[in-house]
Amino acid sequence: MAETAPLPLDPRAVRLTASATGRDDAILQCGRALQEVGAVEAPYLDAMLERERAVSTYMGEGVAIPHGTLKAKEVVRHDALCVLRFPDGVDWDGERVTVCVGIAARGDGHLRLLSALARILMDPERARALREADEVAEVLRLLEPIEEEE
Repeated sequence: MAETAPLPLDPRAVRLTASATGRDDAILQCGRALQEVGAVEAPYLDAMLERERAVSTYMGEGVAIPHGTLKAKEVVRHDALCVLRFPDGVDWDGERVTVCVGIAARGDGHLRLLSALARILMDPERARALREADEVAEVLRLLEPIEEEE
């Protein structure tokens, strides 16, 4: 089995009963969660909104993965994820999002994080379980990397 690094998810950055007035509010809540665990500085929040205006971070299956622009890497202190669950859903440009996985990464770290998240979320059962998770420990378990067989 290939060794896969764990995703950088601090349990304090998991919020399972969030509510948002819309897409931008949800993105800012993700940014604040990343800021609260010391992963980013305040300007990263604006960079997350800027990224969303350029390209939607909606991934399908009710999941969005908001993250900052490339130029915002200078305000990222360390790689981190946050998971915010919106049980009532958020309108994301006509799509219904119930889970946001916010990403902050230095260097090329975002490519590894996006790849690992995509592999996890491509599993419909894991994506469904993530949308329905109501305990932090369950979210942490669901986001453990999938090991590849050699």
